[in-house]
Amino acid sequence: MKIVIDTYAWIELFVGSEKGKKVKDLLENAEEVYTPNIVLAEIARKFLREGNDEKTIAEWLEIITVASDITQIDPALALEAAKCSGELSERAKKFKQNTLSLFGAIVLATARINQCSILTGDEHFKDLPETIWLS
Repeated sequence: MKIVIDTYAWIELFVGSEKGKKVKDLLENAEEVYTPNIVLAEIARKFLREGNDEKTIAEWLEIITVASDITQIDPALALEAAKCSGELSERAKKFKQNTLSLFGAIVLATARINQCSILTGDEHFKDLPETIWLS
């Protein structure tokens, strides 16, 4: 199995939740694991805002870079992310959700370009064919 791990899933892993245990199992058994580079910034921002020390955050970011291939935004990903953004915006309206940021569209685009599933619990991705839902 090939997976993209989003911010939601990495956070669950680091806080040690039940969902995080599922992330750990899937991570250990995946053939290929990808993390969009923007996820690193989202994780650092969240944990820094919550008062975690920089050393711990840096260790968690290092774990991500060792455990997964960090994907970069290139022209193909940028174009796919733009298409995904429109699709996710329409879904958000349909399901009366807040509009997902471009970050989410980059996660979805990463999955589509690499023909992967997205490991997430983010409601914006629920029921997409690419989604492995953390419930």
